Amino acid sequence: MGFGTLAHTFGCKPLAELAEEAGRSGIDFVQLALAKAIADINTATGNLSPGLANHIGEQFDRNGVRIGVLGCYINPIEPDSALRRADIARFKEHIRFARDFGTSIVATETGRPNIWQQQAGDRYPEAAWSVLRDTVSELAEEAERWGVTIGLEPVAVHTLASPEHTLRLLEEVPSSTLGVVLDPCNLFSASMELFENCASIVDSAFELLGDRIVLAHIKDLDVSPEGSISETIIGQGAYDIAGFIQRMNARKPHIDMSIEALKPETVAEALAYARAAALGVVTV
Repeated sequence: MGFGTLAHTFGCKPLAELAEEAGRSGIDFVQLALAKAIADINTATGNLSPGLANHIGEQFDRNGVRIGVLGCYINPIEPDSALRRADIARFKEHIRFARDFGTSIVATETGRPNIWQQQAGDRYPEAAWSVLRDTVSELAEEAERWGVTIGLEPVAVHTLASPEHTLRLLEEVPSSTLGVVLDPCNLFSASMELFENCASIVDSAFELLGDRIVLAHIKDLDVSPEGSISETIIGQGAYDIAGFIQRMNARKPHIDMSIEALKPETVAEALAYARAAALGVVTV
């Protein structure tokens, strides 16, 4: 399996410098969010082209690093229709050029539904859901034209709040272009009640979504004596992330796993832990 991280873990830098640092780190791939990672190229909507995408991909390739996924973290439920249309246009542009970057996945989260509370009152969850379904349906049509997968990442406080919500959307938008980016900790980091049920939540994710998982995100969670929860490097928290890595490896051989909650100086430690966990030998 491949282990990588967010390209902007190394900072927002000129492309050549960023690709060289990623290569020196020993990762297999990056999750590339263009505006967050590349300082010397204007990647605003309308500026992408096959040539630019190939140029960026080649810089990473020369340093032994793949672009495993494009991160295009729009808010697909943005209430302001003009802003939402701009987000949709940006995501569609990423879809059109994804394969020129060397990947076939464009990923996003799905926004907090309470952003609709002012407009919809107590009906805000339904209002947010309706907009999400419409947005994802439109993006799926574009993805079908280009043979690209949309990676949707469920998060406990977002519109896709659970494996069950995610399955519902996959059923309501029946497109084979939709895949799941599974970050187990995002499903139960919002409260101690969820954290205490982490095993059953992850079981549900594998049972309901296993065949649609296209990418995994991994981090760990620190739980204080007072019950507050915060992100931390894999292997240093309270969640059995090594067990998750092994389970994912068995269910989805050779899947890419992007390690989060990192700084440049902790990448090597995290990679060593992840690779040991994948082999069933955790030594860190």
